[in-house]
Amino acid sequence: MAASATIARPRSDPTPAFPVAPPTHRRRTEAGLLVLAGLVTASAGLLATLGATHSVSRSYEEMLGAIVLLPFLAHLANRRLAPEADPVLLPVVSLLNGLGWVMIARLDHAVHSDYAPRQVLWTALGIVVYIVTLAVLRRPRDLERHRYLWALGGVGLLLLPLVPHLGEDINGARLWIRLGPITFQPVEVAKIALVVFFASIFVEKRELLSHATARLRNHRVPDPRPFGPILLAWGFSMLAMVAERNVGFALLIFVIFLSMLWMATGRVSYLGVGALLFVAGAFVGNFLFAQVHERITIWLNPWPYAQTIGYQVIQAEYAFGTGGIAGTGLGLGHPGFIPIVQSDFIFAAFGEELGLFGTTLLVVAFALLVGSGLRVALRARSDFSKLLAAGLITVLGFQAFFIMAGVVRLLPLTGLTLPFVAYGGSSLAANYLLIALVVRVSDEGERAALRQGRSPRPARRSSP
Repeated sequence: MAASATIARPRSDPTPAFPVAPPTHRRRTEAGLLVLAGLVTASAGLLATLGATHSVSRSYEEMLGAIVLLPFLAHLANRRLAPEADPVLLPVVSLLNGLGWVMIARLDHAVHSDYAPRQVLWTALGIVVYIVTLAVLRRPRDLERHRYLWALGGVGLLLLPLVPHLGEDINGARLWIRLGPITFQPVEVAKIALVVFFASIFVEKRELLSHATARLRNHRVPDPRPFGPILLAWGFSMLAMVAERNVGFALLIFVIFLSMLWMATGRVSYLGVGALLFVAGAFVGNFLFAQVHERITIWLNPWPYAQTIGYQVIQAEYAFGTGGIAGTGLGLGHPGFIPIVQSDFIFAAFGEELGLFGTTLLVVAFALLVGSGLRVALRARSDFSKLLAAGLITVLGFQAFFIMAGVVRLLPLTGLTLPFVAYGGSSLAANYLLIALVVRVSDEGERAALRQGRSPRPARRSSP
């Protein structure tokens, strides 16, 4: 039987935990891109408020200035704590966050709400989480040592909304916990904890999962024993999602589990088995759960339910049709007709007021973010860091794809929020935490390459 692969760790790391270095070309590039993202955000914000109210209030100017300047605090943290990290990640996040705030503020005027000031506070909290993560986490491999604590933490966070007098039902799903005046979605942090666990255990068990080391009659198959803790964590996650009626995150965790398993082993057969399980689960869920049945029904044909369960989807289609190629213009459309537009359907609001050009900008921005994250994974220092970065950035990519595809009826609705764009404090803070972890992996990999004086190579493994 082949021995499992392990990652050779150096006995000492000469690189200081918090290097003090002059600004590198990467940080100068990042600063320039942040300025460009800030100019786009500021211009869009001014156009939106002028189109909606024909004036610019003092409070709006202050909030717009805050949303533009806050990412520069994260940039200063990168200069001190991650000087060699990828220079594209933070500017793209800043652009998405800024444009999302502009649309939320514009929608506040349309539906007479006050989400924009709170989104500024959530952005500030996300920046703080980003900086603290970089300051506390010195090396990505520190996460690898406590894999089962991450698994327990992830499952525990998923179960929190089921606790009586703590969890809260909102819009038919039990995803929130309430602590006094504060509500929070623990599943946003749970998905990150589970990615860390999956990355750690997949790397340790890679050889056993990749090669046929057991015999079933006349066929050799992968040893089933390493799947025990993996399936246990995945099974608890799925059960929690079903109990909370959270179809979107159940699908997201399932897809991330399969994606990371495939990236770790390269076995396409796992994807085939996973696809069959997904189809079977969707078929059973359509009959057992009313929420799944409703979403599949309005995905196939929402028009017979135009005044009931299909109203939101149909209003989104009207919004896309009204926007056309170039959109009606920021502040000049009527996206307020769409229920819960600030979170679930903010992509449709962009479709109406910025048209196909605006929605394409969002898609390209997410593609650039995912591509940069995957490049970080390829240049990471160790196998664990590679799989961690790939898994984390894949979470963002799939989450963005699922919600955008649901709004345009390419897929059934999932109830997820568009990362960095839609309104939501817990989602914003968790996603800034996720980006900080990817930035830490990037900085470690690039500094290792600089010390070696060449491009980083895949981590060397110990002999079996």
